[in-house]
Amino acid sequence: MPAVAKIKNTGVSVRKVKPLIDLIRGKTVTEAVGILSFMPSPTAFQLLKLLKSANANAENEILSGSNESLIITSIFANEGPRTKRFRPRARGRVSRISRRNSHVTVVLDDKEN
Repeated sequence: MPAVAKIKNTGVSVRKVKPLIDLIRGKTVTEAVGILSFMPSPTAFQLLKLLKSANANAENEILSGSNESLIITSIFANEGPRTKRFRPRARGRVSRISRRNSHVTVVLDDKEN
């Protein structure tokens, strides 16, 4: 049975999360932790926390004791709710600012499966 972990409302748009997700898709947990721990992006830190949470979920579900046998079978980011703000403009008008959020899901499973 695969182990799943989710993070919601990251405060980062899907467009900024996807390149980091593509780096770790299909890798083992130890390789992915090594990649994300040396990236300077704050988004990489959020993904690292999510990956460690998924690893802890896998250990609690007794999938496997070692990180080498766990592989990231799927990881994806979906669009979350947008925060809408307004900025004043010339001659009494306003412009709309849309701040995008994302939801990220990680699924870990054994290499054999």
